[in-house]
Amino acid sequence: MVLRTFQPGDEAAKVSIYNEAAADLPKFKPATLDEVRRRCLAKDFDKSSLFLALEGNQAVGYASFSANGRVSYPWCRKGHESVAEPLFQAVLDAIKQRGLATAFAAYRGDWPAIKDFFLAHGFSQSRELVNYILDLAEMPTPAAVPGSSMSALSLDDLPEVMNLAPLALRVESSKALEKHLFQNAYFKPSDTFVLRDRTSKKPVAVGLLIENATYADPRAVDSNMPCFRLGAFGTEGMSVKRINGMFSFLVKPDRDANRLGLELMGHAARRLDTSDVATLAAQVPTDVPHLARFYHQYFRRQGSFPVFERRL
Repeated sequence: MVLRTFQPGDEAAKVSIYNEAAADLPKFKPATLDEVRRRCLAKDFDKSSLFLALEGNQAVGYASFSANGRVSYPWCRKGHESVAEPLFQAVLDAIKQRGLATAFAAYRGDWPAIKDFFLAHGFSQSRELVNYILDLAEMPTPAAVPGSSMSALSLDDLPEVMNLAPLALRVESSKALEKHLFQNAYFKPSDTFVLRDRTSKKPVAVGLLIENATYADPRAVDSNMPCFRLGAFGTEGMSVKRINGMFSFLVKPDRDANRLGLELMGHAARRLDTSDVATLAAQVPTDVPHLARFYHQYFRRQGSFPVFERRL
């Protein structure tokens, strides 16, 4: 058995291996050569992040990782499962060499064999990502919020935004958050809005709404798929699914959290008055309890997927 990194022309082998290995899993969706080729031709694709196992001249397994530490399950052809261990170890070693402190994985919750693999390799379930929708016709009426006002987000606000709910974010600096919110190819800085304290003018809550008719209808997607949703706070640096009508917000975990959240949600709904969007979508991690409670109370749960993490 030989391990090597990706070479041009390996796309067909990757498709074949995955479709053979995953065919019996619930809600299996076959990979296609076109989609794999698109990923491998993307500007940010790193050939050294994809490992293949060869026996003779045949590729019999592969595993990969992303720059943010997300790792794949080692997919193997039937009868060649023995290459899974060296493949996965090669991925973990490569991540360590890049100085990352944590590896994580996200797969469907109804794929127990995948879950068992990660648990057996020192990972633990750190959180669940829950997807929600809310038809605008069913929105609660937001209460008036005394002492606050709505305005655009500015670069100067970012240090305060970082402190609203730091456990919800996957960035560790204002600079990284600036890149995500102000230099994102898939939404505009003006899609973000802030509730400010009328006296100090500091942000007390921040919201984000994505309206783009070319993005997916949240009512038509498989909400149990392990897809991080564009615009949801906590998906910074992730490969994301673009969803029309995505709403997300950050607020401190105090007694005003729900009131401020409703005010931001009401503002988002008013922004949609002249659009064809009829449904808000949301995604929230379960390890940020005050945000999870808000969506559970006001939105309708669609589905979820687990996230597993391991310190390296």
